[in-house]
Amino acid sequence: MTQGRRQTEGQGAARAPYRLSRRPEERVEALGGVMDLVKAEEIFHFVKGRLAAGEKTIVANHNLHSLYLMRRDARLAQFFRLAHLTEVDSIPLIFWTRLTAGSSRRFHRCTYLDWREAFWAEAIQQGWRVFFVGGAPGVAEQGAQAIRARWPGAQLAVRHGFFDPAPGSAESHDLMAAIDGFQPHILLVGMGMPRQELWILDHYDRLPPCAIFPVGAAFDYEAGVQAACPRWIGQLGLEWLYRLVSDPRRLFSRYCIEPAFLIPLAVADLRRALGRRRTGLKGAKAAGSGPGPASG
Repeated sequence: MTQGRRQTEGQGAARAPYRLSRRPEERVEALGGVMDLVKAEEIFHFVKGRLAAGEKTIVANHNLHSLYLMRRDARLAQFFRLAHLTEVDSIPLIFWTRLTAGSSRRFHRCTYLDWREAFWAEAIQQGWRVFFVGGAPGVAEQGAQAIRARWPGAQLAVRHGFFDPAPGSAESHDLMAAIDGFQPHILLVGMGMPRQELWILDHYDRLPPCAIFPVGAAFDYEAGVQAACPRWIGQLGLEWLYRLVSDPRRLFSRYCIEPAFLIPLAVADLRRALGRRRTGLKGAKAAGSGPGPASG
């Protein structure tokens, strides 16, 4: 993929980078995926600009699980090509891009639990209407109550995620009608990966111009039905271990088996990094071996 150029919303035409001042090292390729090194304030600046222009926007996120799934599901890979910005939702992935690309920092880790305080403050200030779809019946409503209690003034509508997600189903039709009626500025989709991404992909053309975020178990955390990992553990890169210990049966394959399938991609990343380093050293030596000052 050419640096700074991505495909428009499935139409195949080139478009400008999302931030004109963006430095080349702020978009990296690692383990077969392309992702953006951004902080929360950059995400919301980007979203505000897109909303002001009336442009539909997908803010996706990559972790080791998504990179594994993307190699096995062409439609998920299509979703990530469609995304306008892709956060890094993994401290181990941040460490890896730091090693191989040399530009990531801990503060580039962005996920709902990292930016929710800033998000809801921004949503209230901007008057954003937020629609959440996902979670078990009753959980979304419980999460919405907790959000309204913590952030009075939040404009929020919710629907649970236990429905037939096929584009032609009656339940999907009813959901789309509810979204159209609410006209959200922000659509949060929390149905787990890859179901949430594929639902967005299938319904993208029908959705109103808004910013769309796949957010996984966000409202499970807000409702208190799932314990969130303490953020200090996440910043150490050990959230995967916390979650594995909390739910080993469901997550053993994700954290203990799937990463092995990424080893060939990791080797390719290291080879590219070493190649860049050798090229840089050769360039430095050539620059230092030029002709000396002329003698008198």
